[in-house]
Amino acid sequence: MFYHEPIMPERILDILDIKKDGIYFDGTLGGGGHSLGILKAGGQIIATDLDADAIAYSSERFKNEGYCGRYTLIKGNFKNATAYLDELGIDKLDGALLDLGVSSHQLDTPERGFSYRYDAPLDMRMNKNQCLTGENVINDYEPAKLIKILYEYGEESHAKRIVQKIVEERQKERITTTGRLSRIIEECMPHIRGSHPAKQTFQAIRIEVNGELDGLAEAVTSITRRLKTGARICVLSFHSLEDRIIKEALRAMSTNCLCDKSIPVCVCNHKAEIKLIKTEKKADSIELLTNPRSKSAMLRAAEKI
Repeated sequence: MFYHEPIMPERILDILDIKKDGIYFDGTLGGGGHSLGILKAGGQIIATDLDADAIAYSSERFKNEGYCGRYTLIKGNFKNATAYLDELGIDKLDGALLDLGVSSHQLDTPERGFSYRYDAPLDMRMNKNQCLTGENVINDYEPAKLIKILYEYGEESHAKRIVQKIVEERQKERITTTGRLSRIIEECMPHIRGSHPAKQTFQAIRIEVNGELDGLAEAVTSITRRLKTGARICVLSFHSLEDRIIKEALRAMSTNCLCDKSIPVCVCNHKAEIKLIKTEKKADSIELLTNPRSKSAMLRAAEKI
């Protein structure tokens, strides 16, 4: 089982400034690369992931590395972090990390149905126990809703044309595989050099299936509020929609007044809770060569005050 190499690992560890026996939250465990770095630096880990494969893989990995007793892995959504921390009796964290999006393992496992590169069941679930799949979205959603999803979540300018073709094809026979969906999109889309015509549609459907943007800003805010004074959060996002949400959530928390600028006197009494950390937001040229997935990554960080 292969998981992608962690992105910007040294930079993130440097920002988090790991304290010996400090408690750190990793909201998107994946293959455990970032968490392992924290464990090696002396920290303790509480981590969540919706994917049972990720929990099993990382648990075995940490055990083999000799870190038993220093980590707690939870199969669940990082958006429920405060509830998990309450259950564990943990009031404050020494740091937090979110590495958003889909893992290389999920993309490269054909039967998971995330990728247009393979012909597989149209699944796309991070949590294999949930009911909603990519097949449900493609075949059962009303055309107007599908257009909205492709346009908003995939930023697909050809959304109407693609959905029209999908509707025509699903009337003939239910669309059940990634291969057929990819071919349908290719038939009605111009090929753009360096980009597969189905890329944005697959992204949009995946986001809808997994509710990736739902409650994201609230989750980042609530996790950040569980940090100790001086503790830091790092967030890696992989497309403009995620990054925009993260940017606005952190900006709001770092601002003293959120009143409309037309109001001459502050009436909201909002006080800044964090300060933004200036850091290189993109992977460096060496990492881009050795880890292609880092190309689309965007890093943002903040410190609790």
